[in-house]
Order: sequence, then structure tokens, then C-alpha cells
Amino acid sequence: MSTFERYLTLWVALCILVGIALGHLMPGVFQFVGAVEVAKVNLPVAVLIWLMIVPMLLKIDFATLALVGRHWRGIGITVFINWAVKPFSMALLGWLFIGWLFRPYLPETQIDSYIAGLIILAAAPCTAMVFVWSNLTKGEPHFTLSQVALNDAIMVVAFAPIVALLLGLSAITVPWDTLILSVVLYIVLPVVVAQLLRRSTDVERLAVRLQPVSLLALLGTLVLLFGFQGEQIVAQPTVIALLAVPILIQVYLNAGLAYLLNRVSGEAHCVAGPSALIGASNFFELAVAAAISLFGFTSGAALATVVGVLVEVPVMLSVVWIVNRSRGWYERGAAVRTHAATIGKA
Repeated sequence: MSTFERYLTLWVALCILVGIALGHLMPGVFQFVGAVEVAKVNLPVAVLIWLMIVPMLLKIDFATLALVGRHWRGIGITVFINWAVKPFSMALLGWLFIGWLFRPYLPETQIDSYIAGLIILAAAPCTAMVFVWSNLTKGEPHFTLSQVALNDAIMVVAFAPIVALLLGLSAITVPWDTLILSVVLYIVLPVVVAQLLRRSTDVERLAVRLQPVSLLALLGTLVLLFGFQGEQIVAQPTVIALLAVPILIQVYLNAGLAYLLNRVSGEAHCVAGPSALIGASNFFELAVAAAISLFGFTSGAALATVVGVLVEVPVMLSVVWIVNRSRGWYERGAAVRTHAATIGKA
């Protein structure tokens, strides 16, 4: 690990502060950059995410993708967390914290809207950034790609019904343009580019060269995301801090549950790490677009999803740290050792 990577947490903290400061001092610049979007997908952020995930996708060899089936336990656990636990746990946390404990400190007219935004955020599993988190935990790249693709397929049929059920709506309008464009931008095209690069270059050498670019793109994304909301953060820090509480609890709850279930089931650590991270992270472009289309740009729901965007990178990096530091404990699990021995004999 290079010195730069070793102090990544420090660089993240500095980029958050820089982003907030620049967003407050130069709001016009960030408003202009923020307006460069298609179907609610910000193109400058999309470019940075591309630079982050293409180096990770270089590790995927489609000739061995079929072997991902042996990780069926991890796939099943992640699907369970994403679709049977996460939206419903967030609805409960939203009601508990926003609807009850923090109610006296929040605008009364926005309470229901805040809770709605939190539910929308939780009902959209992560698509792009999870490749970065998986790589930082030395996760199995084929599992990560397969799981993300499966989540996207489920999202097409499950996102609207789950949100409608939890919000008590007869139906919702899914921002299909955002969903489809994000899948194409963040999965289809990067996978195609990575596979073309695999055929034409020395993959190992290229991956090493691109690693610093990937981390710099991560830091640049942080500056932009916090810069976009710099004025909001300065104007209403209390509201944003209170909205962040249930999001943080939900991340650690779902990541921890997925991690423990993988350990109990005997899955390898390289699968449990990305499983926990996919189970905890969110598809914030879709969530923000859905909240705006349902409740309006200035609604509490839109603000709640934006808070999810702001906490995404720092909190997921903390989950990465926990997963990496606990690897020894994880691999001492009886089921993990038994499963590893079985694979070793096969």
C-alpha cells in the first residue's frame, strides 16, 4: 500500500471540507457543473466514476464468470438484505428517528417528506460505486459484477412496488431514463471498455498505472458532491445532521447483518466483503431522481436523498476499513474454515 493510499481517510476528510468551502464560496460554478446532466445523471460525476471503476473491471475475465455460481450463498444473502431487509428497516428507522425522536427539531411540514426520501434511498441498491468498495476489500470481482447486474434486474420490477407499498401510494413514476442510462453508463459501457483493454494491453501493468487515477477520481467526486450541496450544508446543518443519523445506522446495520450471515453460511471473505458493501450502499442517482419526480426539487424527500449522497463515500470507506480489519476474525469462523477446506479438496 502506497503512502497516498495509507492516508486515504485524511484525503477524504480534506476533500469534504474543500468541497463544502468551494460550494459555499463559488455556488455559481458548482450550479453550472451540477446542471450538466442527462436524465438526472450528472455527466462530470459520471466521468469521474468511470475513472474509478474501469480499473476494477479490468480484473474481470468473462471466461471465468460462470464460476460465480459457487458463491450462491453470498448472492442469496445480498439479495435478501437489499430487498427483504433494507427498505423496511429504513422505513422503521425513519419513523423512529425522523417521525418521533427528532420531530421537535425538524420542520413539521416536511417530516413525512423526509421519511419518504429515506425510504426511496434505501429501495435503490448501489450500481457503480460498489466496484470501488469491493476493490478496496480485495473482493471477488466476478461476484461483484454478477451481484450488481442481478440487483439492476430486480430493481426494474421491484423498486416501484416496494416504494409504493411503504409510502402508501397507489403507484409511483419510476425515472426509467435515469435507471437505464445509469446501467448503460456504469455497467455496460465500462465492462465493454475494460474487456477491450484486456485484449489489447498488459492488464496487470495497466491496472497498476490506473490505480492512483481511480483514487484521485474518488476524491474529485467527493469535492463535486459536497460542492453541489455546500450552500445547503451551511444553511441547514442541523437538518442534514439529523437526517444522516438513520442513514448511518441503516448502513452499519445492513452491512453488519450481511457480513455475519456470510460468515455463518461459510462464504469466503472475498465474497462477504462486497456482499456487505452492496447490501449497505445506495443508487443515489435513481433515488434523487425518483424523489424529485414524486415530491419536487425543493422537497424534504429530495433533501433526504441528497444527504444519502453526502454520507455515501465517507461511511462506505469506514465499512471497508471494518471489513479489512476484521478479516482474521471472519476467517476463524467454523463454517468458513469448513467451506474453505471443502473447496480445497475439490
